[in-house]
Amino acid sequence: MRSAIIAGRGRLPAELAQAMAEPPLVAALDGFSPEGITVDLTFRVERLVPFLRALERDGVGRVVFAGAVSRPRLDPALFDEGTAALVPRLMQAMAAGDDATLRVVIELFEEFGFAVAGVEDVAPALLPGAGVLAGTVGARDEADAARAAEIVAALGAVDVGQGAVVAQGLCLGVEALPGTDALLAQVAGIGALRPDPARGRGVFYKAAKPGQDRRIDLPTLGPDSLRGAAAAGLGGIAFQAGSVICLDLPEMRRLAGELGLFLWSRA
Repeated sequence: MRSAIIAGRGRLPAELAQAMAEPPLVAALDGFSPEGITVDLTFRVERLVPFLRALERDGVGRVVFAGAVSRPRLDPALFDEGTAALVPRLMQAMAAGDDATLRVVIELFEEFGFAVAGVEDVAPALLPGAGVLAGTVGARDEADAARAAEIVAALGAVDVGQGAVVAQGLCLGVEALPGTDALLAQVAGIGALRPDPARGRGVFYKAAKPGQDRRIDLPTLGPDSLRGAAAAGLGGIAFQAGSVICLDLPEMRRLAGELGLFLWSRA
C-alpha cells in the first residue's frame, strides 16, 4: 500500500518522509510548500474531490498529515461539482473551530477509502517520551509547568491553542491563531510587567488539546522554539511527553545547552 504525505509548511514532512520505510508521494496544499523535500502533487481545497481521485489513481492507500497550514481563501469559481457538494459540510465545521474542521477533513479522506495515520504511527521517535532532555529543572520550573499545563488544557477544551508561558505562577501569554513564534515574541516584549527573573525565569509549555484526534495537528517544537524561548528570557521549554513532535531533537538538545535552557518532556 503506497503512502502519501499531505504536506504543509515547515520541515516536518521531510523528516517524516525520511522515517518512512518506502518513499511516499508528497502532496502539498497550494501556497503551503514544505521545506527540504520535493512536492509531487499540488492541490487546492476547491478541487478536493479531483485531488482525492488523483491519489487513488496513483495507488495511494494511506495518508499522513504533516506540516503547518492556515485556512486558505477559497475561490468559488474553482469549485468542481463534487467538491461544491461538500462545501456546506466544510463551512459548518470551520465555523465550529479548527478541531471540528480537521475532524471533517479526516472523515472525507476516510470516506474515499484512505487510511489516515498519525505521525506517531509512522515515526514514533519524533515524539519523545518522558524525561529531562537538556539542562536542569528546578522546583520553581516544575510549579510553573504544572500551572501552564492547567492553562493549556483549559484553552484546548475550547479549541483555542496548545501553548502557554508561565513565570512564578503568572501567565505571561497564551498561544492562539498567530502561533508559537508570535507568543514568544509577545512575551519578549512584556518588559516591566513580568516578575523578577531572579526568582524564576518562566516556562513555555506545549501540549495536545484534550480529546483531539491525534492523527492530525499534534503540536510541534523545533530549534526555532528554543531560540524564541531564549529571546523571551525564559528558563526553558516543557512539553507533554509522547504528544509533541520534536524536529531535529539532537539539535534541540545541543541548542538548549548552548542557550542555557532546559528541555523537559513532562509526564
